[in-house]
This record gives sequence, structure tokens and C-alpha cells, in this order.
Amino acid sequence: MGSMRVAVLPGDGIGPEITREAVNLLEEIVRLFQRNIEIQYGQIGGAAIDEEGIPLPNATLQLCRTSDAVLLGAVGGPKWDEQPGHLRPEAGLLALRKELGLYANLRPITVFAGLEGASPLRGELLQDVDMVIVRELTGGLYFGTPKERRQSGQEWEAVDTLHYTEAEIERILRLGFEMARQRRRHLTSVDKANVLETSRLWRETAERLALEYPDVTLNHLLVDNAAMQLIKCPSRFDVIVTENMFGDILSDEAAMITGSIGMLPSASLSETGPGLYEPIHGSAPDIAGQNKANPLAMFLSVAMMLRQTAGWAREADAIQSVIESVLAEGWRTDDLGEPGTARLTTSEMGAKVREALAQCVKRGGIRCGG
Repeated sequence: MGSMRVAVLPGDGIGPEITREAVNLLEEIVRLFQRNIEIQYGQIGGAAIDEEGIPLPNATLQLCRTSDAVLLGAVGGPKWDEQPGHLRPEAGLLALRKELGLYANLRPITVFAGLEGASPLRGELLQDVDMVIVRELTGGLYFGTPKERRQSGQEWEAVDTLHYTEAEIERILRLGFEMARQRRRHLTSVDKANVLETSRLWRETAERLALEYPDVTLNHLLVDNAAMQLIKCPSRFDVIVTENMFGDILSDEAAMITGSIGMLPSASLSETGPGLYEPIHGSAPDIAGQNKANPLAMFLSVAMMLRQTAGWAREADAIQSVIESVLAEGWRTDDLGEPGTARLTTSEMGAKVREALAQCVKRGGIRCGG
């Protein structure tokens, strides 16, 4: 891809702060690598509700559909907690995933050198942690119908429906097998097959597909056991594939292995359309507007975007490398701060990464320090 059109959706909370730094980083990529990146902005979430009364305006959806990639800050916050479900900020994100066919969410989990002390796990448990969680993103409880609250006699009742088709399950499992084949050839499928009929269909489909991938070792874990094993022995995992809600919960749990949820990027991919790239940390309304947020997960999401959508591996490698270098030098934001480390604001960390990137390219390298 010679050029790329990016829809930037700052969203809510710390979203505008970290997307501002991400755009600055993209502009530096343009300058240093002579790339052509066109950036256009759209509203989503609470910001869209305040401006237009709905969490996903049609103009935003059309912008995303005509872009090569979408870069999202965050959505949500207590300001909109009393809104009905279809008018909550999160409804805009769910609708965007559905409309763009973003069926697969990829969340890489690695521990950066120097951040071991920030993890709640003992250092010996962090050795060789390198996994990817592949989460199905457009099915399951979040999208099944009926989904409603209704009155039954004198009390209210609520229903959410867990629904999957065999085709939906096969699509995400096949992606998991393909990713495992490109990595260490081990796939862990997470379900709740001892209780849920959807999980039994999930497991049967995984066993059927495994016959097509004899070079990949498949094992199954019930979701409660998987949650325990992520803490007990995180290095055992290579690729984890699971359904929507299980993936949502497990990937946030796994984020803490790295020391901070502020370090994890993600990519949400469709079969043919634009991908959506976002950090997984949410809107963090308690620190919004204070220039305290860690922008590194957003920068790593930018790197995923450059690699996955544009095919610009050199630029993606350079971003990854300079983040490693900056962390190795001891620079930290508040969420990563340890005794004796320098604390940077959001904008200061952004400037530090851009400075390191410029020095890296000036030296003619991709692997820069670290």
C-alpha cells in the first residue's frame, strides 16, 4: 500500500489525549519514511451523543467504511451511565464492529523488559510470556437477540441471548489456527462446554478443524480454568481463541500480566473491509484531561495498523523498537511508575517516543536500542 486513509475517532475520556499523540506519531512517520497518510476525524460514543444525540452518527460510519483503517481512542464514562442501552457510548462501538464486520479482535500480550516490577506476578512467572488472544467480536451475548428488559407481573426481568452459528465459530477458529501456524504452533481454545450448548458446538468445530492443521497442537480449557492458568503459568500460552464475552474478560486479565492495561494494543479485523485499531484500556474518566494517560498502548496500536493494514513492517518495527528503547532507559508514565523512575505526562511520553524514532531513522536502523 503506497498510501493510507485513516479515520480517527477520539471518543471519550482520555481518548482525545492519546489520539492526539497518535496523530503526532503518524505525522512523524510521514516525515521520516516519506509515507502518505490522510487523516480525517469522526465522532463516536459519548462525544457523539453530546453533539448529535446518538453514539454512532451515520457520517462517522460512512467515514469508516471509506477509510483503509480506523484508529479509535476510547468510549464511555459515568456521564452517560443513566442512558438507555441503545444510547450508551458503548452501543456506538458495538454497532461499528457489527457494521464493519469486525469479527476478530487480536490482543498481543508481551512483557516489556524493565516492566517486570510493575506486574503483580512474580518475576519468574513473566519469563517468555508471548501470547495472542483471538476474540470473536460480533456474536455471542453482546449481539444475540432477544436482548431486553421486560416486566413480569410485579417485577422486572432481563434477558440476554448467547447465540452462535457454526459458520461464525469456524471463521474465528480458523483464524486462530492460522495465527498459531505462524507462531509456535499451539492453539488453546477456551469454552464452557461442561455447561453451555454454544460451547459444545464450539469445541466440536475446533476438533473438526484441527484435522486440517495437523502441525498445530490444539488443547481445550474451560474458561474458569483458563483464568487460573493465565495467572499460574502465563508462558504456557501461544494463541488463545475464544468467544466474545470470555475474550473480553480474559484479555483484560492478561493485560495485568504486563504491568499495566495501558500497555496493550488491539486490532479488530474484518474479512474484506477496514480494520479498527485501539488500546484496550478504556476511557479512564478519573484521569481524563489531566495529561496523565499512558499513550504507549495507542502507539502500539498504530504499529499494528501500519503492519496489518498498510503492510509497512519497517515502520511498525521501528515504533515497537523505540518504545522498547524508551522503556529500557527508564522513562515511565504514572501507571508504570516505580521508585526511582522518571514520570512523564502523556505529551512528554509522546515527544520522547518521536524523538527516539527520529534518532533511530537518522542512524539508519530499525532496531533502536533496547
